[in-house]
Amino acid sequence: MQLVNTMTKAIGSAILSNRPLPKAGPYPTGDPYLFCVYHKDNYPQGNGKMEAPFSGNGSDFDPKKPYRMYHGSKVPGFPQHPHRGFETITATIEGIIDHADSAGNGGRYGEGDLQWMTAGEGIVHSEMFPLIKTDQENPLRFFQIWLNLPARSKMVKPSFAMFWKNDVPKYTSDDGKATATVWVGTNYLGIDTNNQPPPDSWAGDSANDVALVHIIIQPGGKFVLPKAHEETVNRSLFYIEGKSGILVDGEAIKEKVSLEMDATQEVEIEVPATFGENSEFLWMQGKPIQEPVAQYGPFVMNTQAEIRQAFMDYQTTEFGGWPWPRDDMVFPTNKGRFALFDGKETLPKDEAEPEEKEL
Repeated sequence: MQLVNTMTKAIGSAILSNRPLPKAGPYPTGDPYLFCVYHKDNYPQGNGKMEAPFSGNGSDFDPKKPYRMYHGSKVPGFPQHPHRGFETITATIEGIIDHADSAGNGGRYGEGDLQWMTAGEGIVHSEMFPLIKTDQENPLRFFQIWLNLPARSKMVKPSFAMFWKNDVPKYTSDDGKATATVWVGTNYLGIDTNNQPPPDSWAGDSANDVALVHIIIQPGGKFVLPKAHEETVNRSLFYIEGKSGILVDGEAIKEKVSLEMDATQEVEIEVPATFGENSEFLWMQGKPIQEPVAQYGPFVMNTQAEIRQAFMDYQTTEFGGWPWPRDDMVFPTNKGRFALFDGKETLPKDEAEPEEKEL
C-alpha cells in the first residue's frame, strides 16, 4: 500500500486504484469495513399481503432479474439469521424495510431513513421487504454495510438505533446541482453535528474519521470531495448510478467502478452538462482497526477459536431466541414507519403523533 501511495502521489493523481464494480454481490471494502452491498430491486405491485407474484427458491440473487427474492419465500428479504462481532448499517434511498430482532426491537423504515444495529455478543434479526403498495410498483434501493468492531467491543451488548430521514444531515452546493446525504460523519461539507452512533461503535470516536455519504450530481454539476481529517483513513468512492464519462480528479470514468482514493487530497467530481441523468456515488471511509479478522458467514471475530465459540453459543442460546410470530416478520400493511426499542415505539415527525408511546 505504501508503494502504491508513493507512486500515485508522484504522478499527482488522487486515485490509487480503479476496479469495475461487480455485477452482483458485495463491493470491495477496506478496514474498518467488512461488507457493502447496493440493493436495487424493482419490486412489482403487492397483492394485499405484501407478497411478490412468485415464490422464492430460498436463495435468489440473480442480477439479471428486475428484482430478487433473496432468502424470502413470499415476501422478499432475509428471514431471521444471527450475527456476532460487528455492526450493520442499513442506509435507505427508496422503498420500505421491516426489521425485527431477538431483543424484541423492530421497525418499519425507508425512503431515506438510517438504521444501525450493533450485533456485539450476538443477535438474531430479520430484514424483509414488504410490497406494501398494491396500486403501483414497490422499488427498493439501499445500502447494507458491515462495520467491524475492535476486539474490545466484539462481545458488548447488542444495540439498535433508528435515525429518521429528516434528522439525517444534507448538503447542497451553491448552484443546487450537487447534494450529499451524510449518513455518518462530522465536520465535512459544513456539517458539524450528526446522529450519535451506538455507544460501542468504531464510528463513535471522531478520531476514527468514519464517514458514509451518498452523493448525487446533476448534469453540469460538480462536487468536491474534501481531504480527510486523519491521514491514515481508508477511503473508497463507488460510482453506482449514471453514464460513462464522468470526471474524477480529471480522469474520465467509463463504467461503474470502485475507486480507492488518497484521502489526503481534495478531489473534484464533475458530471458533463450533456448528460441526461444524474450520477450517484457512495463515499466511504474510516480509520482502520488493524486487527486480525476471522469470519465465517454471519460471525466476525479475531480468531478461528472465537468463530467456533460463536457457533456453539448460538446453538446453545439462539442469542435470546426469536420472539416474533414468523421468521420473515412483517408488520401490518397499514402501519407506517416506526421504531420499537426497549418497549417504546417512536415515530418520525412526518408520521402521525404522538412521537413516542409506551407499549
